[in-house]
Amino acid sequence: MFDIKLTYLKMSIAKIAKFLLATETKLYTKLSLSWLGLGLFFTVIYALLALRLAFQSEYVFQDDARQHVFWMSRFIDPELFHNDLIADYYESISPWGVKTLYHGMAMLGIEPQLLHKLLPGILALVVTVFSFAVSLEILPIPFGAFVTTLLFSQNVWAEQGTISGTAKDFVYPLFFIFLYFWLKRSLLGVCLALFLGSIFYPPMILIFAGALFWQLWQFKGFIPRLVQDRQIYLFSCISLAVAFILLLPYVLASSAYGPTVTLEQARNIPQFMAGGRTAFFNDNFWEYWIGSMRSGITLHEALVPSLAIAGLFLPLLYKFPQRFALLKKISPKISYLKDLLIPSFGWFFLAHAVLFKLYLPNRYVARSLRVAIIIAAGITLMVLLEAVLSWGNQPTSQVKSIAAQFATALLIILLVGYPLSQDKFLDTDYMIGSYPELYEFIKEQPKDTLIASLSDEADNIASFTNRSVLSSREHAIPYHMGYFQPLRERIFDLIEAQYSPDLALAKDFLKRYGVDLWLIENSSFNVPYLADNRWLTDQQPVTQEAIKQLEQGTIPAIALLQNTCTVFQDDRYTVLESACILKEPNR
Repeated sequence: MFDIKLTYLKMSIAKIAKFLLATETKLYTKLSLSWLGLGLFFTVIYALLALRLAFQSEYVFQDDARQHVFWMSRFIDPELFHNDLIADYYESISPWGVKTLYHGMAMLGIEPQLLHKLLPGILALVVTVFSFAVSLEILPIPFGAFVTTLLFSQNVWAEQGTISGTAKDFVYPLFFIFLYFWLKRSLLGVCLALFLGSIFYPPMILIFAGALFWQLWQFKGFIPRLVQDRQIYLFSCISLAVAFILLLPYVLASSAYGPTVTLEQARNIPQFMAGGRTAFFNDNFWEYWIGSMRSGITLHEALVPSLAIAGLFLPLLYKFPQRFALLKKISPKISYLKDLLIPSFGWFFLAHAVLFKLYLPNRYVARSLRVAIIIAAGITLMVLLEAVLSWGNQPTSQVKSIAAQFATALLIILLVGYPLSQDKFLDTDYMIGSYPELYEFIKEQPKDTLIASLSDEADNIASFTNRSVLSSREHAIPYHMGYFQPLRERIFDLIEAQYSPDLALAKDFLKRYGVDLWLIENSSFNVPYLADNRWLTDQQPVTQEAIKQLEQGTIPAIALLQNTCTVFQDDRYTVLESACILKEPNR
């Protein structure tokens, strides 16, 4: 009886190993396509879950899209956001490919507000296909490629990899497209990836070019020498020439809003300090270099889901080749991951050295790290799985056989069940509008209406109503002084006008900027409203002066007009009409 059970267990383990560890080098086979199809199935499930959140209300907009997509309503109606500083700026920094895609879809009747919700799912499918193909190139086991795609799919949905419909959503599709053609040594494919990078996310070219350049060298100790392989040499040189040509327009172009902020300027802007709107500088070493989404490598994002941690142990497994037989099946091309990471870290440290000429250092390494670690994790899990199944296939041990089957089942449960183990699996960062009556009122106003407000709701108005705002916290990004300086002046002037007891000053403000409506939070004339708002306390010295006046009992002139010039009011907000204010006698 014992022999029969043991024989059955051995047969089960042999079947499991044959099924899960079957080797296949080609993508277009029944086995590979079956596992790819399963990977696409999970991606579709995650995308549908995100879409359910995206359409839970009429007023839903992704956080980053509030900056980078709202202005694209101009493609539907050119009269919107006319002479709008904020819209003009974000249009100027949007990559050509992204603008063209949204414009083309708008011509087909698909509004930007809709496309930015649909695009993430489409890009996630592209990531799934190419991440599967890349994994199969490195380790020709379709189940292993499926594991990699599932890990990465969970990562991008849990860590905002593809969710906003903005330029950064194209990073991972571009990464895997480049990696695939690079691994295949397809010159045409690599050039295509470089071109797509240049129009959708130009910083990617620097990373790709760095990887191609690094492959030109071989090292004996610490001494670099040009690679002797003529094929690699020509491939890299031609690709680098194409990258150089594609980069030229960006190198030679100048921004209408001037050069990027200098390090000296940034150190004097409160928004760059810890806790600020675009916090960068931080005295905490770990946070600055590791955790920060701007200055650090955000290692924690690469270790989602938890099984991704396995990727960190792949180098350790190579020290025990006798124990892990599957290591022999790993292609030497796995070194391409190292060739990708080294220049990525190079650009990361260079970006730190020339702050902020290359914008933010994080963009050069965080995505590379995610890609490399998760690919390595998929490979590591396969190596360990093969070792466990071989260990469990002992001729005399029933316990080992049961343990091996249990470990296999546990791996699958952890892989598939990860989203269920999280209180909040999807990190969509969708902003849900809480004041539909306010939005409906504003949407009824003329298209050229300009709204001034210090409230948080100013962040949403442009996205939810297609009407311009004078300023807002969400859009106050201080990377180009030609944009940020006039925007900061607007904020200063707005604070001064809203809290001044002199109505003439408020009238002058309205005339100077052509403000039509003034959105005021009902609690805004209390000291805590200003003192407890980090965004407003960063606006000095005007905010401190306003606090001082309120503490002295001074009543702002605008507060006295809430009964006479109100055109909309709810429990939280009051909208004043500028035309009414301008008719009031000075006090």
